[in-house]
Amino acid sequence: MTTTQTSDRFTALADEQTLAVTVTALEEHGFSVEIADDLDSARQAVLARIPHGASVMTNTSVTLAETGIAEAINDGGPYESARNKMFALDFATQAQQMKAIGGQPDYALGSVHAITGDGTLVVASASGSQLASYAWGAANVIFVAGTQKLVPTLEAARERVYQHSLVLEDARAIAAYGQHSQVGKILEIHAELPGRIHIVLIRQAVGF
Repeated sequence: MTTTQTSDRFTALADEQTLAVTVTALEEHGFSVEIADDLDSARQAVLARIPHGASVMTNTSVTLAETGIAEAINDGGPYESARNKMFALDFATQAQQMKAIGGQPDYALGSVHAITGDGTLVVASASGSQLASYAWGAANVIFVAGTQKLVPTLEAARERVYQHSLVLEDARAIAAYGQHSQVGKILEIHAELPGRIHIVLIRQAVGF
């Protein structure tokens, strides 16, 4: 497999029945869910949930970039950009302060690599830098994902991570950083106390 070949199995949008079943399962596990028809409405849905002045961490995500959410938070919007604050520091001498800023915002934004039919969220990461905020550190988490990321089982979710997402992320990392990516850590979120994690599903293919 080359860095550009991926399976149609992981790029097709979910049908309405699959979407409905998945939404029900997610809600039963404590997640709140809304559905957006396109990228613009997804961005509006996310921003509508974040109070002005809140600290917001936009974790590295093609989905956040393509929806314009990252730009809306970090480029002069009415929010406190945790990303900008974090990267103003020196990793060599202030790594722990950077981790505290990025790991404990009012809102952590990002995407997932797969969502199973029984309502489990799967997020892979090379370094794990965003996973602490998703699992516990952030007061609120908002995930944005195209419905092509819906898969039937946890096994299929892991296959999607390695056979699809990693292939595309590896190509992106080589172009952006001159180095390969890897799956260093995987977070599975099976349930959450109601009110903390919100998911915006888009009826459009976006992200990896």
